[in-house]
Amino acid sequence: MTDKSSILFTPASIGPVTLRNRTIRSAAFEGMCTDNRPSEMLRAYHRSVAEGGVGMTTLAYASVTRNGLSFDTQMWMRPEIIPALREITDDIHKAGSKASIQLGHCGNMSHPRTAGQIPISASSGINIYSPTIVRGMRDDEITAMARSFGDAVRLARDAGMDCVEIHAGHGYLISQFLSPYTNHRRDRWGGSLDNRMRFMRLCMKEVMQAAGSDIGVVVKTNMRDGFRGGVEIDEGIEIARELERLGAHALVLSGGFVSKAPMYVMRGEMPIKSMTHYMKLWWLKYGVKAVGRFMIPKIPYEELYFLDDARKFRRELKLPLIYVGGCSTRSSIDTALGEGFEFVQMGRALLRQPDFVNRMRQGEESCGCDHVNYCIARMYSREMACYQNVDDVPPCLKREIEAIKMRAAARK
Repeated sequence: MTDKSSILFTPASIGPVTLRNRTIRSAAFEGMCTDNRPSEMLRAYHRSVAEGGVGMTTLAYASVTRNGLSFDTQMWMRPEIIPALREITDDIHKAGSKASIQLGHCGNMSHPRTAGQIPISASSGINIYSPTIVRGMRDDEITAMARSFGDAVRLARDAGMDCVEIHAGHGYLISQFLSPYTNHRRDRWGGSLDNRMRFMRLCMKEVMQAAGSDIGVVVKTNMRDGFRGGVEIDEGIEIARELERLGAHALVLSGGFVSKAPMYVMRGEMPIKSMTHYMKLWWLKYGVKAVGRFMIPKIPYEELYFLDDARKFRRELKLPLIYVGGCSTRSSIDTALGEGFEFVQMGRALLRQPDFVNRMRQGEESCGCDHVNYCIARMYSREMACYQNVDDVPPCLKREIEAIKMRAAARK
């Protein structure tokens, strides 16, 4: 596709918000929040992405309540962090980009030490990844949580955000209500898909009321959960249709469950040695070393790995759709846009090269990401960073990275 026929650098809108081009920095958790509040590192990173030409950059992830944290380096929305967020959005706007923030709740993917209480979810159970017991939410907690989503949107407006991205995928709390894998309730919040969507509807009602006429509302939703017993394509389409009916301005079409099928979300191989190298808890370090390869099976990376599923949603929906999943080259991005998707999201590409959008404008084809997922492994204990951009990668981890690259090359 030639530059003249590509829509990549043309403006487009998400509800009331117009982006200068079709690129969005995806809501990939940065691990850059000290004491659960924005840091100068977070500010510098998103400023670099905005200066690098992106249409909109998304801060990720911000819990709507204290008990929705899954990491110590995440933020949760409260009035005292708004001035720091405002500094970040001011920088983003000065660079000509729009600012968004992903709002969600991790549900069962936490630990009492992090959440400040026993983790909550659609149903009671055990989170083997923490590990911890999980308590099913009461009716009054469910309605209060929906109100917290609305409160978080109002705080996002105070912080200068142009859009919010509601996290309804990847096995986070809304997704835990939607999926039959995690929702075993026998009341009005569980059972049929219509019942499982009830919490999502309640959250969206609060979100849309809080967003008013000046905040764009994006929702990340699963096309499928990525394993037997979860949401499949037919239910995923029904969920997307309901989100369109509820007034969402755009959907991010994704898939996978962080606590069950994490590599379905990201693809590739998880570098277990890199993951455990930075872990501080000895029991977790040795536990992951022992069983990590079995609990986090690899799924080979390929460009545009969600495209086949996403096409099915494009045929069924009228609202703007944001393609995510395997957009690390200009050719892939143009292909996705040519398939009728209004925007593309990039995560690892803009970690490798925060100025990749400007580089594409100058004719560069690839961001240079080789998808060894060191950035993701490191994220669990430190800030997310590409191994090609840091100088403190130990020799043992460099050897692991090279071995993963060799295995990936052998599969091609």
